[in-house]
Amino acid sequence: MNGQGSATGAPGSAWVIRGAQPLGGPATDIVIADGCIAAMGPHAAADAGPGAQVLEAAGLIALPGLVDLHAHLREPGREDAETVETGSSAAALGGFTAVHAMANTDPVADTAGVVEQIWRLGWQAGHCDVQPVGAVTLGLAGQQLAELGAMADSQARVRVFSDDGRCVADPVLMRRALEYVKAFDGIIAQHAQEPRLTQGAQMHEGEVSGRLGLTGWPAVAEEAIIARDCLLAAHVGSALHICHVSSAGSVEIIRWAKSKGWRVTAEVTPHHLMLTDELVVGYDPVYKVNPPLRTRDDVAALRAALADGTIDCVATDHAPHPVEAKESEWDEAAFGMTGLETALRVTHAAMVETGLLDWPALADRMSARPAAIGRMVGHGHPLTAGSPANLVLYDPSVREVVDPASHASRSANSPFAGMVLPGRVVSTFLRGRPTVLDGKLA
Repeated sequence: MNGQGSATGAPGSAWVIRGAQPLGGPATDIVIADGCIAAMGPHAAADAGPGAQVLEAAGLIALPGLVDLHAHLREPGREDAETVETGSSAAALGGFTAVHAMANTDPVADTAGVVEQIWRLGWQAGHCDVQPVGAVTLGLAGQQLAELGAMADSQARVRVFSDDGRCVADPVLMRRALEYVKAFDGIIAQHAQEPRLTQGAQMHEGEVSGRLGLTGWPAVAEEAIIARDCLLAAHVGSALHICHVSSAGSVEIIRWAKSKGWRVTAEVTPHHLMLTDELVVGYDPVYKVNPPLRTRDDVAALRAALADGTIDCVATDHAPHPVEAKESEWDEAAFGMTGLETALRVTHAAMVETGLLDWPALADRMSARPAAIGRMVGHGHPLTAGSPANLVLYDPSVREVVDPASHASRSANSPFAGMVLPGRVVSTFLRGRPTVLDGKLA
């Protein structure tokens, strides 16, 4: 027995995971067969057939497969930064069994044809389920609704729509989108940024931006759109999801909307749970992101909101960029950070090690809730007999330096590079098939 998840035998349909700790609880055996969890218990291994392969998992925490509501896989059009193959590989190595691929590709994912292409690329890669997110407006231009119904009826079965990277700033268009998706239980995911308040913005507007002489991105630009859209969602009776919440004020507005019983959900990124605008003092563009890193008070408010459920889930906003897009003057550098391979480790550090979440609550925020919000049938289920065998084995005892050069992502713009973080994803299973074993792609 060891804590590094040693496996014996070639990959097959039947596995015995021996001695894992589901949600950090008592050690038990997990038997996987025919894509499902066949049995669980201290002696469940005895129920496995003679051909089952054995994975020794003493000291490893078993969690439901993680679900990411917000990742940029760049394909089609920006394969220099990422592809569905490399991005979904990174997702599996980070413990994810499903990711939502945002629509700001080239061409934009605003038609049934493009979303089906992305869905097929994910299926062919096989590392995790890749669920395309459809654009709300044609070409992300904010002028005319995209083919929402056609994307919903396509083979990709799109249910989440977002112009992420841009705000749906027109309130009439936003209302129409919310009304439209009600017919098929869809959801509009808003990038909350009032464009007129953020022209030329480079970082959070505050004491640090004033000292550095960089144009500020005021928190009210996010908060104003969130307030407007919560009111619109309530008026229409539709489902609204707020992307990458970054400010304490936004948290209060979302908490108020939820107290009304409105259909509003929200996500926070790992980097907004950990990093602050003080990191920008060195003008390193790796810390340039939209929405920007904000203050310590904002980080504290976001952590508390994730803990009490006001913010529903963690989403990576994985935004890979080629070297030349980041290694430039701050003003010219691209916005965005990678995050798929560090998300669980950062959340572990920010929320579990601080006592704000336990392992069952982390599983809720990184698996069950995002799966429900994203309408991902087959994901987010508890680890019980009969559930789909989507799970991750995680070693919480190790501490390792983040090295983007070792990541599967095609880009290396991680803000956590060189940072020591807890934990290591040892193995990931997708419907009973290992996608990661011993920390490597299977």
